[in-house]
Amino acid sequence: MNLDSAHKAIEDPGDTRPILIVPYMWIGDFVRGHTVVRVLKQRWPNRPVDLLVTSLCAPLVDYMPGVRAGIVWDLPRSRLALARQWGLAEQLRARGYGTALVLPRTWKSAIAPALAGIPERVGFVGEARFGLINQWRWGEKALPRFIDKNAALALPDGAPLPSEWPVPQLHVPPEESARWRQANGLGTGPAVALAPGSVGASKRWTYYPEAARLLAERGLDVWVVGGPGEKALAAEIVAAGGPRVRDLTGTDLRNGILAMAAASVAISNDSGLMHIAAAIGTPTMGIFGPTSPYHWAPLNGLAATVQTSTAVPCQPCHRPVCTMNDHRCMRDIPASDVVAIAGRVLAEAGAGVAR
Repeated sequence: MNLDSAHKAIEDPGDTRPILIVPYMWIGDFVRGHTVVRVLKQRWPNRPVDLLVTSLCAPLVDYMPGVRAGIVWDLPRSRLALARQWGLAEQLRARGYGTALVLPRTWKSAIAPALAGIPERVGFVGEARFGLINQWRWGEKALPRFIDKNAALALPDGAPLPSEWPVPQLHVPPEESARWRQANGLGTGPAVALAPGSVGASKRWTYYPEAARLLAERGLDVWVVGGPGEKALAAEIVAAGGPRVRDLTGTDLRNGILAMAAASVAISNDSGLMHIAAAIGTPTMGIFGPTSPYHWAPLNGLAATVQTSTAVPCQPCHRPVCTMNDHRCMRDIPASDVVAIAGRVLAEAGAGVAR
């Protein structure tokens, strides 16, 4: 993408002041935040860009081009934790940031950059952050998508949005994913990564166990990828799919990143792992039920967007648990359809699959 139509792309090659991004910390949102990094690097190619990051998301930073460092600092969600905020501010002050982009609208997210005395603190108006944010932006609610709200902060105030944003990127060296496969005894054949988890049960497709069985019958290896919350579901999928299906769920996100990099195709709900796979460049199938692909699909594009053909009047919705229409937005997507699409995606990608 070229931002020249919106503004002068390179503003000051001599500016070397570091920039801090305070991103959203959900995994998918964190991945999408790499677009902000790319816009900033196009504007100021010689300004280092750092990301504030939780210990959960920290492995992602290692694979993000253009990011100098991740500042790992876990703040509790339920309380202010002023002592922790002061400790973070001391770290930020020592790094000499010239600018902080505070993507969330919350009061708490702007405290440490203000305590650190970062001269330029950019963010949208929200939660009475007067004094914490000193370069206000207005009009967030008029921006159509989550990515527009975030990346607009990386542009000059008042600049029009481009027709396309640069897509998030995660670069995983092939030799690293190959070593990971070898260490886990996963062979070298084509494999399908299944990501059955999501934030909220309503976004979880119903038929992963049956899909795993059908994929294994086609001679494919199947990996179930996710966090500890998906351990019980992974056991169910493995039991249904047989010996070709492996449970790779765990507590380390790096494991999920490497699984998505090594897989021939990824099948995922609307979740963080979907955004990871797409940013890596793995052919990714996103299964969308209650949520809108326009608003929440990766900018990278998907190999296939799978939705029910049944008209469900409650769509779109963001309820964590379905309370209407017996979850038909997911139940009316049969496993056979998803597996057939996966076969086509694998064929297009040049991976062998039995018919």
